[in-house]
Amino acid sequence: MSLTPDLMSTNLSRSYMEPLLNGNRDECRRLVEQAIECGIEPRELLNNLIWPTMELLQDLYREDRISIASLNMATRLNRTLTDQITAQIPRQASNGKTVLIFCGDDEPEELGGQLCADLFECEGYTVRFAGGGLPYDESISLVGEVRPDLLILFGTLPRAVPAARKLIDQVREINSCPQMQIMCCGGIYKRAEGLAEEMGADLYAPDAGQALQVALEHPNRRATSDQRTVGRGRRLRKATGREAVAQGLVNPEAA
Repeated sequence: MSLTPDLMSTNLSRSYMEPLLNGNRDECRRLVEQAIECGIEPRELLNNLIWPTMELLQDLYREDRISIASLNMATRLNRTLTDQITAQIPRQASNGKTVLIFCGDDEPEELGGQLCADLFECEGYTVRFAGGGLPYDESISLVGEVRPDLLILFGTLPRAVPAARKLIDQVREINSCPQMQIMCCGGIYKRAEGLAEEMGADLYAPDAGQALQVALEHPNRRATSDQRTVGRGRRLRKATGREAVAQGLVNPEAA
């Protein structure tokens, strides 16, 4: 099969899916290598083949159109090819900035977080990819230890939102990294319009492919106090308490 860049989203995607579901590593690898030889950039393969394929696999499984065995083989092979494709992206010199990435526990979120990590690292960022499943207190501690310029919270499913919301709330509350930006990235924030902003994120990207572009284009964007609705009630109560103490209406212990 002869491939050109403009045919990637059709011919390559269709040709890639069948051997992927069968766990045919040689054929999938051959297709990817042929695509690169035809001039398709590795970044384009990550954004327009690897990630959409992962989303499609999840849809097929939820619709009971593929077995768990096919899902597992395809998912793991897709991750393996991600590593091989990423290795072919040129690395930029260090830009002196650090990114810390957390994600949900499911496979699509792990892959999304990995893609974020790979793309930011290629751009010259120092990357710490912590993945999912971290206890809340360890997440907070890690933010304080790494003190990143950018914290990315990647999520595709609704159950990832409460933990992300709580983390943003606490990070804003203790203000341990005042210069750090927070980005919410992934399908759940894309499907729920305005959710990232309501949670107090400085930046939003619908997927890993656009996360880097958003970060580069908006290095100084910060959520306003009005946007940061997370914890707003608690902040207001604290502010009211401080004002009451200042006016002598209540004693400090009561506030």
